[in-house]
Parts: sequence; C-alpha cells; structure tokens
Amino acid sequence: MNKKTIKESFNLEPGRILARKYEVISRLGSGWEGEVYNIRELGTNIERAAKLFFPERNPKNRASDAYARKLYALRECPSVIQYHTRETITYKKNPLTILISEYVEGELLSDYLSRLPGKRLHIFQGIHLLHALSESLECMHRFGEYHGDLHPENIIMRRHGLSYELKLLDFFHWGRARRENMNDDICDLIRIFYDALGGRARYSKQPREVKEICCGLKRSLILKKFRTATALRLYLETQVWS
Repeated sequence: MNKKTIKESFNLEPGRILARKYEVISRLGSGWEGEVYNIRELGTNIERAAKLFFPERNPKNRASDAYARKLYALRECPSVIQYHTRETITYKKNPLTILISEYVEGELLSDYLSRLPGKRLHIFQGIHLLHALSESLECMHRFGEYHGDLHPENIIMRRHGLSYELKLLDFFHWGRARRENMNDDICDLIRIFYDALGGRARYSKQPREVKEICCGLKRSLILKKFRTATALRLYLETQVWS
C-alpha cells in the first residue's frame, strides 16, 4: 500500500458504497489519524459520519478502539458525538477500519470566525462561546476524560440566539487522563477565547474583564485562577460586567 498517498487522502468519491451499508456523500475533513466522510445509511437514508483510519496510524486497531471507547465513555456529554459501530472495508486490497457515528450539522468554529467582520467575535459573543466551551469541558473532566487538542478546527458550532451549540472533535486518547491533560484543556479554552476576540492585535484594547480571564496567556496565572473547568464556568456566571 502506498502510505504516502493514504496519508494525503483516501479520495472516496460521492456514491461509493462502504460495507454494503453506507453511501458516501462528501468528505468532511481530515486529521493526523485519518479522514471523516458524510455518509448515508442505505435503506433508512439516515446521514452518519464515518471516520476512516490510516492503517499506519492505527496498528492493530489501537487508535480506533481507543477512540471508540472514549466516545462511549463520554456518551452522556452533549458536546461529544455519539458513537454507533465499527466497520471494516477493503481499500486497495487491504482491510481498513471505519468508525460510524452521528452526523452533526453546523460549521467549524474556524470557518465561522473567518467570515465575521474583522474575523473576530464581539466581546459578549466571545463570553458566551467561552461559557459553552467551559460547560463542555466540565462534563468531560467529570467523567475523568480530557480532549487534548482543542482549537477552532476541532469545534463544530451552531449559534442559537446568545448561546452556542457545540460538538468537539478529534480527541487525543493515549493513556489515562492526568491533571496536566485537564490543565492543558483549560489553557486551550482561554487561548481560543483570546484568538476569537482578535488575538494579540486587539489584546491591548480589550477591557479589564477580558484581560482578567486571559491572564496574558500565562499558563501559571490561568491555572492559579481557574483550577478546573467548573471554576471557569462559575467565574463567568458570577462576574460583574461593566
């Protein structure tokens, strides 16, 4: 198998049938482990998502099995996609593992930000986004799990009035969660908030309330102030805004 080609793309065309059960609709995205496609379940016409793992990144199905177990462990968290089943197909005469999960409508946070005026959120939009993200992390951490790679390309969102409906994608899943992993998640949330408001170019002009959340992106200060995702959520809910 040409591993270089596989790492770039499986190039599954719309209309291709997978495992005699699913029809490919379109490619949704790619990552280090593989690619994700929008598929349609034959017979029911229900849309699903299929994650195809690059074989060289999934020896003995270790990556796919760990990812499936993590999704299942977090099945009660609203921001985590619901895992359905594992399938195996033949690709270029080799077995290929696929995880089938729910298909989530929405757009990547990165795409949403890119089409806004100035490519940034208004302060209070940013606060609502940060609150939604902190709730998502709070649920994951309560189950003893972590994300490990939070950034705007790993967040699908839909906006409803003041609120954001979020789904988090592409978890890291090597080993049991440690306090350091959860701390990384918290710092990543603050970084997303910082960048969504305009990043370094706008930071000096931000009000005191924003700077007290961002803490200049200094990890030690962030973690001293927000030891947990719950602490961050409660801070946002009880802060007096000028």
